[in-house]
Amino acid sequence: MSLLGKAALAMWWDMAPDARADFEHWHAHEHFPERLSIPGFRRASRWSSAENEEGVFVIYELEDHAVLSSEPYAARLNAPSAWSTRMMPLHRNMVRSQCRVLESHGVLTSRQALTIRLSPAPGRAESLRAAVRRLGQKLWMQPGMAGLHLLRHETPALPSTTEQKMRGLADKVADWVLVVCAYDPASLQALGENELSDRALVDMGAAQGTERHRYSLALSATAYEFSPASS
Repeated sequence: MSLLGKAALAMWWDMAPDARADFEHWHAHEHFPERLSIPGFRRASRWSSAENEEGVFVIYELEDHAVLSSEPYAARLNAPSAWSTRMMPLHRNMVRSQCRVLESHGVLTSRQALTIRLSPAPGRAESLRAAVRRLGQKLWMQPGMAGLHLLRHETPALPSTTEQKMRGLADKVADWVLVVCAYDPASLQALGENELSDRALVDMGAAQGTERHRYSLALSATAYEFSPASS
């Protein structure tokens, strides 16, 4: 498996342009180190929308799904710093999926990523997963491409937290998530219009209706890079 663990936390939201500089400073220099200090958090990656000035995509790679209901993680979510308290209400239109990794081929941290939020059609979950597996096994070695990863949301046993309440409305959830990574944007666009078009995904076993967006890599770090041993 190529992702650094068997689970992932995938999130999308909008951040107003006038708050962007403060957000990026906080996210890089406080939030990432804080999250990566939690046992089981292995790598954090932030991506900026390639389509507009507000979109953000973040993915945390986790040792396993139990990390999402662990005491150290809950403690962080319920004791935000003053800076986090100021930033959390600015996260708009939050979609937050706590996922198991179903498929992972190739690498994650490349120049651009296409995220597709989808669901399997009734009775076709295994067909969809098998089709994505076949595509991922050949796709990540194609010119311009880097990796393909399939995630499935599973709600952990964790009550609503202080951070979530500060964001206001309950977070939305993506059922299944495809993250496709490439070093060549044109190759990624062609893939989204062909092998991973809405029509192609339905043929593979997806339900009608997806939400897709493209992002450019802004920052990625592992837990090791923020550990005392790395300094």
